[in-house]
Amino acid sequence: MKARRDPAGKDDARIAAERGPFAGTEGHLDAPFRATPMAVVERMLDLAQVGPGDRLVDLGCGDGRIVIAAAQRGAVGHGVDVDPARIQEAEAAAHLAGVADRASFAQGDLFAADLTGASVVTLFLMPHVNGWLEGKLRRELAPGTRVAGYAFAMPGWAPATEAEHARQKIYLWVR
Repeated sequence: MKARRDPAGKDDARIAAERGPFAGTEGHLDAPFRATPMAVVERMLDLAQVGPGDRLVDLGCGDGRIVIAAAQRGAVGHGVDVDPARIQEAEAAAHLAGVADRASFAQGDLFAADLTGASVVTLFLMPHVNGWLEGKLRRELAPGTRVAGYAFAMPGWAPATEAEHARQKIYLWVR
């Protein structure tokens, strides 16, 4: 990760050091995989008003359920996950759901993900990872891009909207 300072003043070199030398590689997760309940997926997509014309990027996509649900709503979705087993699972699920033409997946570091053209970004990550990602999101996303997350807030970025499911928060931030 190239060292630079983001608008929030966080030093990317410090973040890279905190993540460690193997971050973003197979077996070195910034956040463990835990499937988001489908009711939460639908609520996140509702809050972000995902539909035709949207390009959704899911950071830490796991089994691909958010990307697939977005594609079923007519959006184009792309998921990024460091775990190759999750990517294989997501690709198989997209084929079974009949949305492989609108859902793609790539193994990789979510911090290196290409956010170009995203109108919606989704995430279900640990609080410290959300904090690390905040600068990237603010730098790379176009104004008006929606960011939907579950359970953990984005430190330093007040949500535009909050909802709740099973006593867990669902957040929507707007760049």
